[in-house]
Amino acid sequence: METIQELMPLAKELMAHKPSRKLVKLYLLGGLLAFLGAVLGLMETVCSPFTAAGRLRDREAAVAELRAARERKAPPEPAQLEKDKRRQTGRGCRALSHRLHAS
Repeated sequence: METIQELMPLAKELMAHKPSRKLVKLYLLGGLLAFLGAVLGLMETVCSPFTAAGRLRDREAAVAELRAARERKAPPEPAQLEKDKRRQTGRGCRALSHRLHAS
């Protein structure tokens, strides 16, 4: 029902058919639920930019926190880097020596 003018003829037609009380209650309940759905949809449409901005702020704060954690992290020591390089080259050679054919 888009306008109130359409609602009035419907109410007159319902009263002309002499519906039972249960049926009238059912129509009123359906109309009330439809009205509440429309109001909630309107509220969601109006409030959605504010909630999206809040989520964006939260995401930016999380990214800033991660960047700060990376900056605080100390760079590895040169001795540790040399040890890691030797370990990696050692694994690479050994793996190639065991490989007999291409897959």
